[in-house]
Amino acid sequence: MNQSDLPGLDLARLKAHLDEHRPGLVQGDLSGQVVEGGRSNLTYIVGDGRSRWVVRRPPLGHVLPTAHDMGREYRVISGLHGTAVPVPETVLLCEDTDVIGSRFYVMEFVEGTPFRSDTELAALGPARTKAIADELVDTLVALHAVEPESVGLGDFGRPEGFLERQLRRWKKQLDGNRSRDLPGVDELHDRLASSVPESGEPSIVHGDYRLDNVLVNADDRITAVLDWEMSTLGDPLTDLALLVAYAERDKVSLQFVSNASSAPGYPRNDEVIARYAERSGRDVSRLNWYVSFAFFKLAVILEGIHLRYSKGQTVGAGFDGIGSGVVPLIAHGIETLKEEG
Repeated sequence: MNQSDLPGLDLARLKAHLDEHRPGLVQGDLSGQVVEGGRSNLTYIVGDGRSRWVVRRPPLGHVLPTAHDMGREYRVISGLHGTAVPVPETVLLCEDTDVIGSRFYVMEFVEGTPFRSDTELAALGPARTKAIADELVDTLVALHAVEPESVGLGDFGRPEGFLERQLRRWKKQLDGNRSRDLPGVDELHDRLASSVPESGEPSIVHGDYRLDNVLVNADDRITAVLDWEMSTLGDPLTDLALLVAYAERDKVSLQFVSNASSAPGYPRNDEVIARYAERSGRDVSRLNWYVSFAFFKLAVILEGIHLRYSKGQTVGAGFDGIGSGVVPLIAHGIETLKEEG
């Protein structure tokens, strides 16, 4: 591990805080490294030469605490530990910003691979790829089967009116990011707003459930579900729909999103939906609305990235092509909603 100072994490101050609040946990000086790939909260692996832990904190320079709520992540992971949903064991939540400059939490390090590309899965072969994808669906079913009250999360969100609030939230974000004409975006929003489904039994919702947000071991079992920053109580079909939308790579361009679903052996979307429906017992007859809404959200997210890039506020390879993917997402969202009948 890199012994030098880490951006956003003072290892000496972290160790002192752990020594005070979890005496005996750390057996020596800490070293650490930043986990690459995250686009929101920062993740570090730290260790003392004998044990390793993971530290999560908001991005550097953030100004809105509610946008990167360490307490919510810590709470949902703590609640789910010990259920059928594999999550790391939490160690400590620190809400004192004087320790490292922001709130943060520490959890155990879990071994496993976050599969991101079809090439990585192709190396395993079709049979193992299918087993991993099936495990991904079954773990989502397990999450949605957890009774929130039973794990202390009964007040973790407001399920009533969840879809309407979500639609208003993303419309507001769209309006704040508008810098050019986006053909069809108002039609897509209006179609969604006029046909909001009636939600079934609410559940804990992950908010960004996909293969590269879980860790998989050598036995093709999921060892941990990660990145809970968008979790809440709400309509579980939003999780399934986003998983489906991410896999529609032949119809839309989603840069910076895993293409693992293109690997040989990965189930088709209709197979994913059927497996979820059978194992969860949930009604998926109106899933097209949810998938269309997922495309709307993704379009808004990409348009925001495009706007920041065009203003010089985001730098890096690949950002110049983000804007071209927005209109196809909108068009496919409209088409998906029309297919509902």
